[in-house]
Amino acid sequence: MIRNDRISEWAAWGRPEDAPSLADRPALLAYLDEELGKLDPPVPPLDLELVKVPASRLSPAARQALVDAVGGNRVDDSTSERAAHSVGKSYRDMLAACTGRLACVTDAVVYPRDEADVSVLLTAASDHDLAVVPFGGGTSVVGGVEPRCGKHQAAITLDLMDLNGVELDTTSQLAEIGAGAFGPDIERGLTAQGYTLGHFPQSFEFSTFGGWVATRGAGQQSTAYGKIEEIVQAVRIATPRGVIATRCVPASAAGPSVLQQIVGSEGTLGVITSGTARVRSLPGCRRFRAWFLPDWSGAVSFVRDLLQAGVRPTVVRLSDSEETRWLLKTASQTGGLIRRIGKAYIRHALRARRFDPDQICLCLLGFEGTDDGVRLACRSAAQAAGECQAIGLGSTPGRSWERDRFTLPYLRDELMARGVMVDTLETATTWRNLEHLDRAVRGAITAAIQASGSRGTVMAHVSHVYATGASLYYTFLARRQAGSELDQWQAVKTAATQAIVDSDGTLSHHHGIGYEHLPLTAEHGPLAVEGLRGLKAALDPDGLMNPEKLV
Repeated sequence: MIRNDRISEWAAWGRPEDAPSLADRPALLAYLDEELGKLDPPVPPLDLELVKVPASRLSPAARQALVDAVGGNRVDDSTSERAAHSVGKSYRDMLAACTGRLACVTDAVVYPRDEADVSVLLTAASDHDLAVVPFGGGTSVVGGVEPRCGKHQAAITLDLMDLNGVELDTTSQLAEIGAGAFGPDIERGLTAQGYTLGHFPQSFEFSTFGGWVATRGAGQQSTAYGKIEEIVQAVRIATPRGVIATRCVPASAAGPSVLQQIVGSEGTLGVITSGTARVRSLPGCRRFRAWFLPDWSGAVSFVRDLLQAGVRPTVVRLSDSEETRWLLKTASQTGGLIRRIGKAYIRHALRARRFDPDQICLCLLGFEGTDDGVRLACRSAAQAAGECQAIGLGSTPGRSWERDRFTLPYLRDELMARGVMVDTLETATTWRNLEHLDRAVRGAITAAIQASGSRGTVMAHVSHVYATGASLYYTFLARRQAGSELDQWQAVKTAATQAIVDSDGTLSHHHGIGYEHLPLTAEHGPLAVEGLRGLKAALDPDGLMNPEKLV
């Protein structure tokens, strides 16, 4: 049962025909050459058909048990499907995929049709000592879908693409959604009836509802709609010991939340098969506003004061000075941001405000709701921006961001093909601690890049905000060190993670833990993690579910 859309994404992001090219962005290419040194010509990744994988470790009896559970056409142990389901989209995954040197390879891909199939497959896995890895869209950037065997005889991947139903309850404004439903399919089903889930992560086109729930994901409009743990109201999970179905009620005081123990479990407790999520009516009005603010500290204060004054934008995107320069260069020839706003206007405004062009930060706000509500929020934001002497940019940056927001991951593919180490990481902390944490993480990444002997750059933005704090999302780029690519990347990742831990940030705001952000004890302490292990032992006594992840 070949999954053609997965094969088209091998060693790359999304659909190849949608990928932008640096050739269409000469200003960006010149910027990268200046920052990193002259980039190499692109080298294409290894074709999937040329990847070699070890023979499947499934015994004949184990394979037959899987066939008996779901049928022979739903058990695929071909080289291409095994390889395609053995990597996610992390930097480490993409390095492995581009070279064909996969760290771990699943022994078979199995396609359950429904929750009953999942339960039967878990029984077969228990009988034959098989590790089980749930798989949605495969977009994990923390190693979440790598099929690690642990102590087990073999590993199988459960591709949940057929658990994809969407049923809407307009009376309660709830939608029951299958774990394998992809973002665009969910929204198409809801918007046709006048509703939206409001959850739009950057991986939206290629990620699934089950993946969002399993990783406690966040969408780009989370300031208004909430992260997924605030959107989901009930969930069903098939564990090796049976199915848990949490009660679908708006709130409960019936002890600690079982729902919230499942949300974020990353496939280590069982297979999330479906969930019930809160939906909202489509907004009647949507507007963007953007400003240049004089520097990072002032820009952070502007956003914090706005949130704490009760203004709730749907979208908040605050870029530091380095990312602001990047964004201005990233715009395509046909949609150049500076040109569309007006070079003369920007030069005049910067001089009039006495802003340092190297320090300015781009702040983008999006608002949704009724005409009157949006008008009032825009007026409040404009007033606050005026008090900061911010330079108004109108709606152009917002429209540009909305048009391109799902395409930025494609640029990583070409950068990697040209010999660039490029990756992201994210965290969150309180407003009081945010600038301290930012200095520590930025300094740690910069020092680690320099120690590798490469030239590099670090940029950051705030994109998920709360009255009490915000997330910080970093992108770092450097020339890749041939022959020691993983060591170079690991040194940067380790340094950044240690800085986050030492500076009281969270290990992850929305990407999850997988194995790249272990150990979880750094976040919760040994006693709390012992409690999580106890929960896993109760639901998954043989440790079959997604071994070596989360705990």
